[in-house]
Amino acid sequence: MHTHEIISTHPNVGGVVNAALVACIEACFDCAQTCTTCADACLSEPDVIELRQCIRLCLDCAGICVATGSVVSRRPEGDDPILTRVVETCAEVCRLCAEECARHAKHHVHCRVSAEVCRQCEQACGTFAGAITPVPS
Repeated sequence: MHTHEIISTHPNVGGVVNAALVACIEACFDCAQTCTTCADACLSEPDVIELRQCIRLCLDCAGICVATGSVVSRRPEGDDPILTRVVETCAEVCRLCAEECARHAKHHVHCRVSAEVCRQCEQACGTFAGAITPVPS
């Protein structure tokens, strides 16, 4: 991805790029793609009825991850209080999706992969949330 390169050109960051921000953006978009593919793969499984909750969570997670990656990409200064809430919410949705996918991982490789990627995104969002500098009042 070109995340670091493009963020470094933003006038408000002055060439100094927060590594946690870049990792969060990249993890969000990776997770969105993985969850979308996992949901589609679940729809193709013979036991699709048993995978309904997994499909729903994967699609919700994908949507939240796209939104989070987009919001974080637009605010590279990393000091907006909205960012903390957005990335914490994304981390929580990724945690829930990872747990659900893990329930099916023994029978479906795509669920195992999705659970791993969701956990990575959860961690990246958590790390970035902890690195966000509050705006002085």
